[in-house]
Amino acid sequence: MKPQRILITGNMGYVGPGVVRHLRKEFPAAELIGFDMGFFAHCLTGTGRLPESRLDRQHFGDVRDLPTELLQGVDAIVHLAAISNDPMGSAYEEVTLAVNYQAGIGLAQRAKAAGVRAFVFASSCSMYGAGGEGAKTETSTLNPLTAYARSKVLSEQELAPLADADFCITCLRFATACGWSDRLRLDLVVNDFVAGAVAAGEIHILSDGTPWRPLIHVQDMARAIEWAISRAADDGGDFLAVNAGSDQWNYQVRELAEAVAAAIPGTAVSLNAAAPPDKRSYRVDFSLFRQLAPQHQPQRTLPDTIAELRDGLVSMGFHDTSFRSSQLMRLQVLAALRESGQLTVDLEWADASIVTAEPVSA
Repeated sequence: MKPQRILITGNMGYVGPGVVRHLRKEFPAAELIGFDMGFFAHCLTGTGRLPESRLDRQHFGDVRDLPTELLQGVDAIVHLAAISNDPMGSAYEEVTLAVNYQAGIGLAQRAKAAGVRAFVFASSCSMYGAGGEGAKTETSTLNPLTAYARSKVLSEQELAPLADADFCITCLRFATACGWSDRLRLDLVVNDFVAGAVAAGEIHILSDGTPWRPLIHVQDMARAIEWAISRAADDGGDFLAVNAGSDQWNYQVRELAEAVAAAIPGTAVSLNAAAPPDKRSYRVDFSLFRQLAPQHQPQRTLPDTIAELRDGLVSMGFHDTSFRSSQLMRLQVLAALRESGQLTVDLEWADASIVTAEPVSA
């Protein structure tokens, strides 16, 4: 079913620009509406166009207090808004649960009451935690090790009973994101490794390199979201939690570093053999996603992703050897906003001036 109006929360982060671009291409007649707090709106990288110009409307506000009137006439919600990684979750654990879990459930409840047909939740494979040897399927035991992962588990558990024939919920358990974005993040494993290679000719692995990580390019995340918006309830059920990625993208961390070093000659790789074991290690089985969404399978490869990141950083003149303390790390952005007094401890705008606003128009 072709949606007529799509609301995308958290659209001004790392994943959002690619999702907006893809949905504009695939659903040209749909009204696309963005809703975002704006924390990372200024973190543009290598783009000559504001990504939100592809939207029909951009609203600014807190997902913990999203105006109900924005849900009127909406066919589908793509819920990306979240405190989006483990370091931020550790620094803001209570806020992570409030934003990622409680606000998301409240949004889904109000969306159902407003007659929204499809609710797409950006979940995560991180909920598998310490995965052991076998590849994890959707029925595997969940072992969340961080506040971020716990927020995804709790959300899925409370979303499930809301689904019915008129309210189709899809939880896309995404692999670890990577690849170029109009708002690039370097606090992701492949992106970090390419940045180190470009800036200093060095990759410093913070572990012993043995943990497993499944990966997915942000463009392939957008393809999965397109499928989830349009899927019928008989294609997976009223409620579906599915691993979103590709079996070919299960890698050990040291393999990723070696691939980057091979693509950027002269790069040295160092392991931290003395590091305590990283319990966040899991391989993932993506066969259900392959069965349900054969036309929306990941298309990007690791080599072309590395090349894309390398070329993008070079074109930016990137040479910051201290990038892990820069504004390309999301936790650093929040820290700078907190230190300047613009954000409260609860990650609310201190001046209370961010309210639902008139749109940025194309």
